Amino acid sequence: MLPSGFNPMRWNCAADGCFNVKRRPKIELFTDCFPRRINFGDVDGLVELNGSFCLLEWKGKGGSVRRGQELSYIQFTKIPNNIVFIVDGDAETMNVNRYQIFWSGVPHGWEDATLDVVKTRIRKWVAYVESQKEAA
Repeated sequence: MLPSGFNPMRWNCAADGCFNVKRRPKIELFTDCFPRRINFGDVDGLVELNGSFCLLEWKGKGGSVRRGQELSYIQFTKIPNNIVFIVDGDAETMNVNRYQIFWSGVPHGWEDATLDVVKTRIRKWVAYVESQKEAA
């Protein structure tokens, strides 16, 4: 039995073509809307739970958080109970090398991890947010 909320990608690249080409907006077309080298970024995952948000940013091996991302994650997590998970890993295999979180406006250091470690940490956030709802 699949867990509630199971939401597989329903795109078949072999039949429908490359998802990135066919379905992702071409955000580079908005570069003339902003000053300097500022532009939209993508969000790899976002969940709302009881008015709090968990954002997932997946980085390929050795990927780094750009300064603009860091600033936005700091501000985003100043809102109580919002969290950002940055995961360094291989999206194809879902092998995770390490992760870090932003919480209460503070970026926390990278920690070596596996997918199970990250999932456990996300579940802890869920339990915390759920406990805050019950306390209210």
